[in-house]
Amino acid sequence: MQLYLFSHKTMSFEICIVPFWGQGHLFPCIELCNRLTSRNVNITLIIPSTITTSLPSSLLQHPLIRIAQFPSPPPPPSHHDLATDLERILANNPTRPVCAIVDIMMSSCSAPVFTKFHIPTVAFFTSAACSAAMELATWKAQPLKLEPGETRLLPGLPENMTITHSDLKQRPQHPNPPPPIGASPHYGGETRFPPPPGKGPPNHGGGFGFPPPPGKGPPKLGEPPPWLDDVRESSAVIINTCDDLERTFIKYITNHIEKPVWGVGPLLPEQYWNSTASALLDRDVRPNRRFSVTEEEVTQWLDSKPRGSVLYVSFGTEVGPTSEEMEELGGALESCEEAFIWVIQASSSIGGSKEGYFGNRGMIIRGWAPQLLILSHPSTGGFLSHCGWNSTVEGVGRGVPLLAWPIRGDQYHNAKLVMSHLKLGYMVTDDMSEKITKDDILRGIKKLMADKEMKRNAEILSAKFQHGFPRSSLETLDDFIDHIKHSGVHC
Repeated sequence: MQLYLFSHKTMSFEICIVPFWGQGHLFPCIELCNRLTSRNVNITLIIPSTITTSLPSSLLQHPLIRIAQFPSPPPPPSHHDLATDLERILANNPTRPVCAIVDIMMSSCSAPVFTKFHIPTVAFFTSAACSAAMELATWKAQPLKLEPGETRLLPGLPENMTITHSDLKQRPQHPNPPPPIGASPHYGGETRFPPPPGKGPPNHGGGFGFPPPPGKGPPKLGEPPPWLDDVRESSAVIINTCDDLERTFIKYITNHIEKPVWGVGPLLPEQYWNSTASALLDRDVRPNRRFSVTEEEVTQWLDSKPRGSVLYVSFGTEVGPTSEEMEELGGALESCEEAFIWVIQASSSIGGSKEGYFGNRGMIIRGWAPQLLILSHPSTGGFLSHCGWNSTVEGVGRGVPLLAWPIRGDQYHNAKLVMSHLKLGYMVTDDMSEKITKDDILRGIKKLMADKEMKRNAEILSAKFQHGFPRSSLETLDDFIDHIKHSGVHC
């Protein structure tokens, strides 16, 4: 028997939300729900039953949110399975939503169903506007054949976002770390699913731990972005960003697709915006996470270090360098003079069971780490990151410069945004298509941690967020709600 669970409440103005299942997509979706319900919008959140345990109790118990669960399909799910479940949920819905906000990764399997029920859709990008804009501009600038040292301006985008020969070189593909043997689907607190049919690794944040089908994933050189057709079927677009970070890129996308585009982020926890002057405890934000060290231990260790002296090293939970490059990273951290916190993925074989302290200079954490706490602590002065969008905005919002080591997809565009446009960091090497060496990493760490001007730039930008969630995004959220209330998002 298939079970579809709804809470009982009177609905007046309702929006359906269909997230993708990866962590990098689910977290922003949760915060979007919170932002909309704070404006008295009723939400029906449609998710697989297996990821309910990843949702905070505040969301599950919210009087304006109801959770519509469908049975989690065995891999690989089909278009038909997902569409059938969604159709049954909508058929049993007591009211007709004014629109559906659909993660761009879920558009192809859900759009026909919403069309059948005459519910307009809004495409939701959990990633940066820069990524989508760069994909569009690169496609429109074809053919791109550059020689070493040659660059190409992309019409409509800032001059500092030029395409280089290195940008076009084939990048090595790094496999996602597999779950540990015997692990449940809730590995590390995150539900791991294969992609929806026809989708590869999310080009816009997060991941799911499975290789892409042939021909899927980020756009191939010379081909249009794979999400462009999905956006054409939508009535509008919302993006997990704000004018302060990406006004130019939001405008570029708006001009190209000729539909409303709203920046409604960064969609980080409310506690993040309310604690800009103090350290933020992850357990207050993501209580389901289990850390191998306590937040008190991390705080005590950071308190013992000078202001801005600690390098934080983390690649998230889904991607990472090759095993050889991880060994190079370990050697670089051992040889450098900076204090560091190094987070090693629980599934990684690097370092064996290495965990704990590296003398008085380093802290090594295996598995989940309290990232919000670390980035908000004044002793943290640099962040060596894969530049996933959530991690990027968490660091930028706290005034922490980045040493960018992108692995796949949108991370390369995020790194370029940070390095070239925002001037808040450096690339770990000039040629990301080659193996990263110990010397590359050492040079990057030294350059980042010694650059006082870069630190001032980061602090100046983060000051725009000292008063909480960006004002521009508060205004665009209001504009978005007003628009759909009065026009049903039909444009």
